[in-house]
Amino acid sequence: MYHFSRAIYRELAPYVLEERPTVQREPNRVLVLRECENAIERLMTDGRYFARPARTLFNDVRPYFSIADLPRVYVTIERNVQMAQRFLEMVPDYAFDSQGVPRRCQAMTRKARPCQRQPLPGSDYCPSHQHLTETFEELELVELAA
Repeated sequence: MYHFSRAIYRELAPYVLEERPTVQREPNRVLVLRECENAIERLMTDGRYFARPARTLFNDVRPYFSIADLPRVYVTIERNVQMAQRFLEMVPDYAFDSQGVPRRCQAMTRKARPCQRQPLPGSDYCPSHQHLTETFEELELVELAA
């Protein structure tokens, strides 16, 4: 996923404004790179709850560009985020997080400790906690009943 964040940054770097407020410690380029990396990492680790990653990233980096460059910035972000999402769809049972650490089940054990088992492909839960998975059909039935 590192490649996706760096691709966004490489395309946007020539358009980043050089000026920065006096209270800002880091240069604008460093902040844009950090925002790109954070957005792609969140897309990978928490994609289910990251509704509009391209719009979020655009809103985070927008202050570092001139108004004339904003359409180009949005198109670049949108295109690269879509490629990252397609990549993640092709590899649904991605076994490692962005730091290379094996994924763990999201459930808690009876002793209030995180479960240490690896989740099933396409799920956030291991076989022992698979009953905690909510499907869209179950959610729709609950909404219809209410």
